[in-house]
Amino acid sequence: MSETKTKSFTGSPHTDQAVAGFGAGLVSTTFLHPLDVIKIRFQVDASKRSEKRPFIGGTIKAFRDIINNEGVFRGLYRGVAPNIAGATASWGLYFWWYSLIKKQMKKDDQGKLSAMQHLLASLQGGALTAIMTNPFWVIKTRMCTTTRYTSDAYTGLWNGLSRLAKEEGIRGLYRGMVPALFGTSHGAIQFMAYEEMKKWRNDALKRRGESPEDEHNAKLSNSEYLLMAASSKVVATVTTYPYQVLRSRLQDRQTRDAYKGVIDCMSKIRAAEGYIGFYKGLAPGIVRVLPGTCITFLVYENLTQYFKNHAT
Repeated sequence: MSETKTKSFTGSPHTDQAVAGFGAGLVSTTFLHPLDVIKIRFQVDASKRSEKRPFIGGTIKAFRDIINNEGVFRGLYRGVAPNIAGATASWGLYFWWYSLIKKQMKKDDQGKLSAMQHLLASLQGGALTAIMTNPFWVIKTRMCTTTRYTSDAYTGLWNGLSRLAKEEGIRGLYRGMVPALFGTSHGAIQFMAYEEMKKWRNDALKRRGESPEDEHNAKLSNSEYLLMAASSKVVATVTTYPYQVLRSRLQDRQTRDAYKGVIDCMSKIRAAEGYIGFYKGLAPGIVRVLPGTCITFLVYENLTQYFKNHAT
């Protein structure tokens, strides 16, 4: 008996997932890039001065300073090209790998995966995605931590990639790779929590007779998607945030030679700045990830539903 072909909008359900992820990453990154600029500048600031600022006050002051000194687009949107390239590629590749890996896993009698399987699928998909997109994040970090007036600063995505490859080779393209791989735990925690919340909600709707038997065709409300996305993202962000600081310090051009590696970077941050040093930029990070995650998941779920409704 031949295997039933899964309906798809693009010709492959995994490509459907990738396109939905690509679109979601594009929309959220375009709107929220300024918060990334501020977050990264806080992350690479090794002085104790920023520890004494109120978190929100420091974020607002940073906005004003950048607008006054660098302008809106050339300041707040510096590094937007590598950020969009990295985010869209990351979300697209992640959802593609995540969908493909889940399909290969053995399901239970009801055709469902366990929380641990969701966690493993997310870790594997995240690791593969991190390896493929790391050069974009190096360029983004270096552009966000410099201004257009900085001597010898990258002028754009392609200028940064070509110079990075020429001047530092493979080692340069993959700076910060170790904490980036550790960062896959962020996505794993987030997606495990998100999938489990969706499963719990679908089961509740089924018990009340308000959802189709096939959980993958269930359509939750936008407010439910937003609440689940935000909740899962906050948990993942607070739990794993230090890896972002480590990655930014190792990728930044000004601080790249100050640390011999991840362990050395951790030791020096703790000694010079205390444990709070690992959470620099958390305030703009939270402010950025909440609307960012809500936009991303809202666009992703609605695109996915559109693809399902128009699949052939």
